[in-house]
Amino acid sequence: MAAIMADAEWIEIGRLEDIPPLGARTVGMPDGDIAVFRTSADEVFALKDACPHRGGPLSQGIVHGRKVTCPLHNWCIGLADGAACEPDEGHTTRYSVENRDGALFLCLVPEE
Repeated sequence: MAAIMADAEWIEIGRLEDIPPLGARTVGMPDGDIAVFRTSADEVFALKDACPHRGGPLSQGIVHGRKVTCPLHNWCIGLADGAACEPDEGHTTRYSVENRDGALFLCLVPEE
């Protein structure tokens, strides 16, 4: 997905229809890709594209409900909080995404 500068912290990354339902796209950043996910309910979430277990590419995982399963070792990660599902432990960095009339904007400042 292309990144178009909107302001210092938010960038326009494309449109909702650019991401298939239950799919993901990546936004290339100098310090590592950010994965942007779309659920079947058209919710959009963004996480660092690295599983907290061994760094697997979450963007290549299977989206189900509000979770994604890492393609390497089947760790389940919550899309809303970036946390590994029990019994696993750990989390990946979350980013805010806004859907503004179908245009998606990504905040480059990670959430706490």
